[in-house]
Amino acid sequence: MRKPLLFVLVALPFVLAAAPAKQAPLDALHRRIDDGVAALQPKLVEWRRDIHQHPELGNHEVRTSGLIAEHLRALGLEVRTRIAVTGVIGVLRGGKAGPVVALRADMDALPVREETGLPFQSTATTEYNGQTVGVMHACGHDMHVAILMGVADVLASMRADLPGTVVFVFQPAEEGPPPGERGGAPLMIEQGALDEPKVDAIFGLHVYPDPLGEIRVREGGIKAAADNLEITVRGHSTHGAMPWAGVDPIVIASQIVLGLQTIVSRQEPITKAPLVITIGSIHGGNRGNIIPESVTMVGTVRTFDVAMRDDAHRRIRETAESIARAGGASAEVKIESQTPVLYNDPALTRRLMPSLDRVAAGGHVVIVEPRTVAEDFAFYVTKVPGMYFLLGAAPAGMDSAACASLPPNHSSRFSPDEAALPTGVRALASVAVDYLAGR
Repeated sequence: MRKPLLFVLVALPFVLAAAPAKQAPLDALHRRIDDGVAALQPKLVEWRRDIHQHPELGNHEVRTSGLIAEHLRALGLEVRTRIAVTGVIGVLRGGKAGPVVALRADMDALPVREETGLPFQSTATTEYNGQTVGVMHACGHDMHVAILMGVADVLASMRADLPGTVVFVFQPAEEGPPPGERGGAPLMIEQGALDEPKVDAIFGLHVYPDPLGEIRVREGGIKAAADNLEITVRGHSTHGAMPWAGVDPIVIASQIVLGLQTIVSRQEPITKAPLVITIGSIHGGNRGNIIPESVTMVGTVRTFDVAMRDDAHRRIRETAESIARAGGASAEVKIESQTPVLYNDPALTRRLMPSLDRVAAGGHVVIVEPRTVAEDFAFYVTKVPGMYFLLGAAPAGMDSAACASLPPNHSSRFSPDEAALPTGVRALASVAVDYLAGR
């Protein structure tokens, strides 16, 4: 009985000695990331403010893409431009053989007139849908671009020690291309964003008004599939004083709006997965004393489960058509897929959770509930495994309860704190390096 015990006692020091030696090169890369980010912080702020003051809508990010391409070329990366109209791709080939990882940032702003009062507030305007509108980075994409430019800077400085290749994907039109145009992630994929070189995994982040430096993630669906919904109710026009002489599509449309909500509250198992059906626009008629011929309703459907999505689509059609038929009208239902579920690969997410823990405020990652907003990063993860996480960018000292009072993304007063920039750079750089190293 003593011989096996002696073997264990003798062998144990060698085992303990071997583990730190194996991990040492990766720890050294982490330290270089941290040092590089600390030195780069003033530049991160400068980039972010410059981009914030010069916002551009989807497929029009000409100045932004030029700034990015110039930066990547100066770092010695292989650069491709005009991908999906204004997209930019930079390829950093490490000095050692290994896999290929992609990191993505979205570049486009929104048609919102800024009201933050910041000294670098946007005053830009442009034409959008026939109207003159303000333009603002109201969703934090200026932060995303600055973060990914910083990651490129940091990783380029250590390329000789990188065991693989990093592809930097700067994507236009995440908020959607102009009417009648194509763009965003689907067009980036179609034009080779994941193929030249062939990408093995992809990572991305998004800033939110959550506690500063906090990182939130989850396995599986983190953001919803989004479908565009349009319902046209056709009745028979008549005088508003004699509604019985026609068929009123406005009353029927109102009944359909209420009927759709029973799908959520009474027909689908929403304890299994979230479901949202929203009508955001109703148009019909032009005078108070004329019942119109038709009413058009436009909305959105958000789901996380494929079977529930298909069943909800069926029930939406049946509900609208049945209510319209009962009132003597007809209903035409159009449902168009916008984005799939943004699905974090469970094994990849678990594997890289320590990378996020290392840089997150407080040293831990928060497991977030699914969010019913959509994001076209979802298209990338239908092609390769991926992980997408949320980065808290509220002012320092605010907890989750206090953050709930802050202006949200897409608000004219949305103002992420630049103190979140270094955490974003460290997080993306760390997951890239750890993935390449096989951690």
